[in-house]
Amino acid sequence: MNNANDEQQTTQETELLETPQEELTTETEIIPQEETMITEAVAEPKGTVTQTEKTKPKKKDDPVLEERIYTVPLQRALVRPPKKRAPRAMQLLKLFVARHMKMPLTITEEDEELPHLIITPKVNEKIWSRGIEKPPRKIRVRVTKDKNDDVTVYLAEA
Repeated sequence: MNNANDEQQTTQETELLETPQEELTTETEIIPQEETMITEAVAEPKGTVTQTEKTKPKKKDDPVLEERIYTVPLQRALVRPPKKRAPRAMQLLKLFVARHMKMPLTITEEDEELPHLIITPKVNEKIWSRGIEKPPRKIRVRVTKDKNDDVTVYLAEA
């Protein structure tokens, strides 16, 4: 019994010795670190820009170019009739983000399509949390822009 195990072990050792050294080493890809930009704080009225951060790529395909934290005022939604306030708050959020992240609103000759504005479900739930009649007066969000000029809005606390 021991002889069979010894024979197996010696055959495995000889196979290892016969294989070239290049095959034994595992190849690892060296990925260069992507350059991160530090976004500059823009002077906005009433201190709407609260903080700037270094950007960190979230995915390999989708590196973040800019990341900012804003406090978005939604008080103008209260001017609407009670059953239209939460939808108006969503419109105000979209307008605010489009204006402050400098999203192009028209298609130029070079661009084929407009960038996307993505609002995460947590932000939507936060605005709708008290119902259609009582949206929050302000909301704190983290806004990121990727290399395709697509903008994503997250809750700042999450």
